[in-house]
Amino acid sequence: MTAATLETPSGKDAAGENFPVGSFLIRPSLRRHVHVFYTFARAGDDIADNPDLDPDDKVARLARMAAIIEGGTDGAGASPSAVAMRASLAETGITARHCLDLLAAFTQDARKTRYRTWDELIGYCLLSAAPVGRHLLDLHGEGEAPRRAADALCNALQVVNHLQDCGEDYRSLDRVYLPTDTLAACGAAIEDLGGTALTPALRRVLDRVITPLDGLLEECADLVLAVKDPRIALECQVIRTMCVHLTERLKRRDPLATRVALTKPRAALLAVAGITGGLWRRWTAGTRPKPALAA
Repeated sequence: MTAATLETPSGKDAAGENFPVGSFLIRPSLRRHVHVFYTFARAGDDIADNPDLDPDDKVARLARMAAIIEGGTDGAGASPSAVAMRASLAETGITARHCLDLLAAFTQDARKTRYRTWDELIGYCLLSAAPVGRHLLDLHGEGEAPRRAADALCNALQVVNHLQDCGEDYRSLDRVYLPTDTLAACGAAIEDLGGTALTPALRRVLDRVITPLDGLLEECADLVLAVKDPRIALECQVIRTMCVHLTERLKRRDPLATRVALTKPRAALLAVAGITGGLWRRWTAGTRPKPALAA
């Protein structure tokens, strides 16, 4: 590994995500920082998911990114995303903890390919997903009050991603996020994930994993009211609306047979529904004035 080859871009970008990244709902002065954070997270994820790197190399690259974030090295030429992230943290005064937690999750991905229980999976999500919501809340000056609900939303979205990609993760990376105790209880074999359609046993596994997802989505139902900043509150509501829709689709669709994802028209419709629903909830709650989106 040389300084010039630390990052390994996959070509994936924000357009392929289940959720909006730095949309028009985000305060214009903060959008740049949101995109810097996303680019940093994408770079770390690409290293962890690169099938051409061995685990030790992945861990070393991610450790180097962490050192750059913490100021232990300047990172010139090695990781532009980490250098930009460090500058963003210095400018905004936000803790580096969220970035380091993400890197810890990617480091875990480099070595860990199985999760035994739901609780173990959620423990991973608290490193790989919850820090995203926490960083965005901190960026908007939110306190601790909405954090639990934001964690629930981020964790739910991460599990949805795992269910969407369960076949591809197994075939490409031998990585399985479906809890192995649930696989065993339902009589499913890990090798079934290499097929082109869900077996009846795998369908039961997905149904069991989706059940606690409904609880997470209920836990974040009032996030739009708990967040003070109206713009990020509406962004949260849009993301939750999309996550609810994807969860319902996964209850009916087969992610091995077809990609269970949002088309651009459907995503746009859900965004409108999320915004209007969020505006109505905040307005009828009577606790805050109607948000001025042009602010």
